[in-house]
Amino acid sequence: MQVTTRDVMEEFNLTLVGGEEGIGRAITTSDISRPGLEMAGYFTHYPANRVQLLGMTELSFFEMLPDGVKVERMRKLCSPTTPAVIISRDNIVPQELIDASNEYQVPVLSTSMTTTRFSSRLTNYLESRLAPMTAVHGVLVDVYGIGVLLTGKSGVGKSETALELVKKGHRLVADDCVEIRQEAENLLIGNPPPLLEHLLEIRGIGIIDVMTLFGASAVRNNKRISLVIDLEIWDPNKMYDRLGLDEQKMKIIDTELTKLVIPVQPGRNLAVIIEVAAMNYRLKRMGVNAAEEFSRRLDAMIADEDFEG
Repeated sequence: MQVTTRDVMEEFNLTLVGGEEGIGRAITTSDISRPGLEMAGYFTHYPANRVQLLGMTELSFFEMLPDGVKVERMRKLCSPTTPAVIISRDNIVPQELIDASNEYQVPVLSTSMTTTRFSSRLTNYLESRLAPMTAVHGVLVDVYGIGVLLTGKSGVGKSETALELVKKGHRLVADDCVEIRQEAENLLIGNPPPLLEHLLEIRGIGIIDVMTLFGASAVRNNKRISLVIDLEIWDPNKMYDRLGLDEQKMKIIDTELTKLVIPVQPGRNLAVIIEVAAMNYRLKRMGVNAAEEFSRRLDAMIADEDFEG
């Protein structure tokens, strides 16, 4: 996803000081530069493609420079690839910077926030917007605080199961298409496309608005994905896991998620099964594994019988 300087200006309500013609420049990295060394004249490894953030330290040093040097430094700062120069704390913007920004069409923006706080907020915003992204056919629901991604062939019952979960008090995130962003290591965030937000498709009924029918507490706009449950039509010739010792994985972007395969056949209450799967996943994360405990007891019993025999 592309982010422009205009997006940042609107998101953080920044004031445009100069370089208005370059307001559509693309920001391609979440890294932010504090050009202290550049103010001192060292441009050998200048990260020109980053947003340049000038605080009180950089500006106070800049004011100590001779007039001719000031002009030269600001012209170098406003490179052809620099997306923006931002001044924090509502500091006075040097006229040399305004002149260079207008000449080279590099936007100069101002914020009232402190340098550290703005840097942190801007980094988080850019990491979220620039994160690697993919789309998966499925349904994402929040079950007991666990983001559960339901996958499976079309018509297997994903949306109907999600509807039953919503009726039981859980929350719908996305139906049919789930947009997934890798916001950090082992952190996948799923959300619906804007067109499908809060909507659920039920065959025979059509499109329903979950928020209108069940209230705002029945939906959420995004959720971290922790568990994948693949629904498939019951195959009598296939051996399904009955103990839960063999954990399958599914890789999305750069993250591996726990995957469960749930066979679907008439009479199975999938909503209850998914609730239990989510709770069991939470227990495993807390160190309680029923399958391993059963296996340990069984091994102990077999060992006792062999000893007695």
